[in-house]
Amino acid sequence: MSLESVRQFFSDRAPDIEIIELNQSTATVALAAAAHNVAPGQIAKTLSLKVKDAVILVVAKGDARLDNKKLKSTFGAKARMLSTDEVVTWTGHPVGGVCPFGLENPLAVYCDVSLKDYDEVLPAAGAIHSAVRLSPQRLAELTDAEWVDVCQ
Repeated sequence: MSLESVRQFFSDRAPDIEIIELNQSTATVALAAAAHNVAPGQIAKTLSLKVKDAVILVVAKGDARLDNKKLKSTFGAKARMLSTDEVVTWTGHPVGGVCPFGLENPLAVYCDVSLKDYDEVLPAAGAIHSAVRLSPQRLAELTDAEWVDVCQ
């Protein structure tokens, strides 16, 4: 179901982007980087956070770590990671396949500037064995994301 919502998203908004489906899991940054033969930083991880009463998504390079001070400064409050169940409920995607495409609920998407370290990044595509390849700029454009600096 989740992969299908992502397929529909790309069919509607970017039919030129192909979803890559592999036979092995790409549910972690390390697994995804090995499977796609790229640096861990090129894996664009999508983090599901709750800030005040809002759920947001932050997409960052795979080897980046969130900086709590920057998060609080940027969003005006402390952020907490969603539980596995909350992630599925809000995004419609399983943990390991979470991406900012084809979401169950409309959520604000933020792209961390760390993504700009690469010409091409690979976010998941709604399943633990799927991804897409695109530029960080295209990722931000397709998801109406705002650029932020919230990683170390």
